[in-house]
Order: sequence, then C-alpha cells, then structure tokens
Amino acid sequence: MKQHGFTLIELLLGLLVSGILAQLAVPGFKNLLDSHMRLNAAQTLASGLRYARTQAIARNRTVIIHALEDDWSRGWRVVVDMNGRGHLDDDNPVLLERQDNGRVPIVGNTPVRTQIRFSGLGEPLLSAGGFRAGTVHVCSTDQPLSLHQVVLAPTGRISLRSDKAEQALCRGYDELGLRAASEPATPWAWRK
Repeated sequence: MKQHGFTLIELLLGLLVSGILAQLAVPGFKNLLDSHMRLNAAQTLASGLRYARTQAIARNRTVIIHALEDDWSRGWRVVVDMNGRGHLDDDNPVLLERQDNGRVPIVGNTPVRTQIRFSGLGEPLLSAGGFRAGTVHVCSTDQPLSLHQVVLAPTGRISLRSDKAEQALCRGYDELGLRAASEPATPWAWRK
C-alpha cells in the first residue's frame, strides 16, 4: 500500500507562505484593534456622561463626572456632590467608576478638561453656575487627529461623533497613547 503525505520541501514552503501572509496581516489587524479601542473608549465615556446626567435628574442633586488623575485617558468617576466641593471631598458617594490604562488618548477642551457638573435638572454647569458645553476628543496615537468626539451641548444632550479632524489638543502623546514626559499636563500649553 502506497502512503500519501507531504514532503519536507512542501511543508517548509507552506510554512514560508504562511509566515509571509501573517506578516502582511499583522499591521492591518493592529490598526483594527486600535480603531476598536478608540471607538470603545468614546462610547464608554459618552455612556458615563449620560449616566451622570440621568443620576443628577433622578436624584435632583448635582452629580459630577471627573477624570481620574485629571486625565480622561486614565478613566473617570461619577460622584454625587453633597456639599459643593465636588470630587475633592472623599465623603461624596461614588456612583460609578471606570479605570483605564491610558493607552487611548482622550482630552477635553477647556470647559470639559477634567470634569463635568450636572445640575439636578440635568444641565451641565460651571462651578460658578453658568452653562457649560464642550467636546472631549478621542485622539490618534500617531498624529494630532481627533477621531471620535463626545460632544456636550448646553442643554445637556450628549452626542458621539466620528469626524476625523486635526486637533491641537491631541498633540503630546506618544505611540502608546501616554502623555510625553516633556509635555505639560495642561492641554492649552501643548500648542506650539
């Protein structure tokens, strides 16, 4: 009886072709994973903002969502502001917290740079009481591009956009999405 199988040369050729195809597929797969991580970060932040606004309305109290370590990339925490000191008061009840590794750069413009305060009516307010509106940008790690935006309207409406736009706030992050050590922590100082 004659046996059928592969010769050593056929096996090595198959491994070589498989290796070449894998090398071609890896960058595309990495880009797909990075894109999914950025979209997930934007959706999670938008849902956190909606949760904070809903809790403010339901409790008829001021609720604050603030960036952990003053960096939205590190995550955020939703707290009920019992005495007006916001997230600085450790006695305020924490409603929800989301921690992240900081690999997806997320920066907000000045009104929403580190925190957002919702009144008992669900309106975004400044500490002094004026209306607040702003945009939080989910940035690309290799260019100063905003790929997703979480937009807060003065009415409290939260929308998620996916406009690819050059954004000065997105400068100052390295390939891993971590803020460069030489860059200051304040976004407006990143502009050159």
